[in-house]
Amino acid sequence: MTAEREQWPTSRIHRSRAGREEDENLALLFGTSPALFASMAGPAHVLEAANAAFFAAIGGGRRERTGLPLGELMPELAGQGFIGLLDQVYRSGERHVGRDARVVIGVGEEAREAYFDFTYEARRDTDGNVIGVRMIGVETTQVKQARRLAAEQRALLEQIARQAALPDVLDGMCRAIEELSPDVIVSVLLADEDGRHLRHGAAPSLPGFYNRAIDGIATGEGVGSCGTAAHRRRTVIVSDIAADPLWDDFRDLAGQARLAACWSTPILARDGRLLGTFAMYHRAPRAPQDTDLALARVFADTAALAIERHQAEQARLAADAREKAARDDLAFLLTASTALAGRLDETETYQRLVGLSCPALAPLAAVDILDAGGVRRIAAAAPTEEAHRLLAAHVPARDGEADPVARVLAYGLTEVARRTPTGPGPWQDLGVTGYACVPLLDRGRPFGALTLLSTDGHSFDGHRIALAEELARRASSAARSARQYEQRASLARDLQTGLLLPELPDIPGARLAAFYHPAGEGLEIGGDFYDVFPRGDGSWAFILGDVCGRGAKAATTTALVRHTARAVAPLLDDPVDVVKAVDKALNDRNAHQNNGFVTLVYGHLTPAADALAVHLVRAGHTPPLLLAADHAVETVEAPGGLLGIGIPPRLACRRLALRPGESLFLYTDGITECRTDTAGQYGDARLAKALAAAPLRSAAADIVRAVAEDVRGFVDGGDVEDDQAALIITAGEPAPDRD
Repeated sequence: MTAEREQWPTSRIHRSRAGREEDENLALLFGTSPALFASMAGPAHVLEAANAAFFAAIGGGRRERTGLPLGELMPELAGQGFIGLLDQVYRSGERHVGRDARVVIGVGEEAREAYFDFTYEARRDTDGNVIGVRMIGVETTQVKQARRLAAEQRALLEQIARQAALPDVLDGMCRAIEELSPDVIVSVLLADEDGRHLRHGAAPSLPGFYNRAIDGIATGEGVGSCGTAAHRRRTVIVSDIAADPLWDDFRDLAGQARLAACWSTPILARDGRLLGTFAMYHRAPRAPQDTDLALARVFADTAALAIERHQAEQARLAADAREKAARDDLAFLLTASTALAGRLDETETYQRLVGLSCPALAPLAAVDILDAGGVRRIAAAAPTEEAHRLLAAHVPARDGEADPVARVLAYGLTEVARRTPTGPGPWQDLGVTGYACVPLLDRGRPFGALTLLSTDGHSFDGHRIALAEELARRASSAARSARQYEQRASLARDLQTGLLLPELPDIPGARLAAFYHPAGEGLEIGGDFYDVFPRGDGSWAFILGDVCGRGAKAATTTALVRHTARAVAPLLDDPVDVVKAVDKALNDRNAHQNNGFVTLVYGHLTPAADALAVHLVRAGHTPPLLLAADHAVETVEAPGGLLGIGIPPRLACRRLALRPGESLFLYTDGITECRTDTAGQYGDARLAKALAAAPLRSAAADIVRAVAEDVRGFVDGGDVEDDQAALIITAGEPAPDRD
């Protein structure tokens, strides 16, 4: 270079000196400007002048020198094509403009990526000859990085707004930062709910063994950069992992992963909760610059937003799942209550209990109850016939030490285990892996047990056990109600049987038939009654009546009426006197009790040579109907008032004779007053029509059956609100004279 300069003509040297003076003036002009200025001479591009901004951009320090070729001052430029561009401008004299040109400045650990807008233009002497190249430029690194950072952050925010999966958002964030800073390796760890452990979130460029090793690390002082940052709740910078005590327990792991530096920033929620950590690793020891820390803060905030959004969504989904589970549980229990609340007997209740339990709560279910000092399996449910046979045939041991059913029956506490029940049983054949045995309680005392058996793929959790216990509680209540219902119904049937004739007596020259249909479900004793009994003189007494009310009081009143009539009928020839005796007995009861009134038809029946003599009294009751031989229907009028109301009734006796084929039909108002929503009351007219429609010369039983069927057809399966009773007396052929 010196030799070449010494051979230049004197005039050219003067012209070059003039060019240098011009560049020096430019250097002074650009001296305080943020724009970069450099002036180079000759084909070697010797740096003659440059401003402070240029030296700061290329690294400062030992590089703040002139008089050296630019290729020697910045050897890294040769491989990037910039020296070639200088050669081109020097040879051609044509200007070159670069926009957002990427330049790696420095080598090794000191290297950095930068971007510039620049112009290379030829320097000329006064004769127009090219004597060098002048560079004027502006560093755009920060602007470009800011734009890229904004674009990446905007993309991440759009992902978050679209509710993209958190792993996808975090993975995308790590990759975006690594593209912005190629020498950085990014990792995100997520905090557990308790904030004491960190779990793997995203780290696409870290080795898999490293991610697995740190997954679940505790937060605390000295737990690497991330565990310590999470513990301190502030950024932790480790510039050299090999020398920092925070990495004592993880130094070998970091060495295997070829990691030399780690800067970790805690990710915090708006309320200060720890959400995780954001770490930036480097392959070589390095301290962060302000831009690095700013980048970490920006993306830590973005990660916090993504994590909080994810947690809010997970909380919403969990709340929805809990709400759905609660709705499902409520629907299940409502269905169970409906199924158990029907008109059931106790055994059917248990059958429905196992049907509701299997498969909703378990693949197999059985119910055992205490019976005569032992345990009896009363119901079972299984998915196959063979499994049902095995389960139904098994009888639990009575010994409380040998079988969970016996223990539950002894102590009244639920027993759950993840194994087969103790004691012998078909457990292997059924594939049983666990069981839950729940007591059935009546007023706190166990009377049975619901056993649920699990098989492969099924297990009992607290939720299922709670449902099973609630189902067992409702089934216990339903079983108790069914048991009480059956007891009350049985008692009512027994009492009603005692108040009604087991069968009608045989009367010479007469045929008798009756029917009785109680209202409701048979839990209460009806108020309708009838009776036929001998008077001891060859005549017979008959009575049909209706007691006000139902239940025990009606039963005692019915018994009083029947027993009084049976007691006085042999003693009194006039039916009126018998009815008055009944009225007196009713009124002589405790005057402070509201025992209600009684209506009845009472009469005497005497067989005669060619007819049945009937002598009857009606006391406030529906008048009897006379069915002639040709089935004409006539009302038998007989005035008379109610009995048992404290006012002596005005009674009149009616006499009539029943000829062969004629019938006297007595009935209660439960028949004529039964009704439907559409057709109204059954009524007297329909009853008379039903009687008349019976076949001629029908037997008494046939006539009663015809009326009963017509009444049933009228109500069409509906409930009747009042008891129904009827008694028919049909005159037959007179008995032959025995003389």
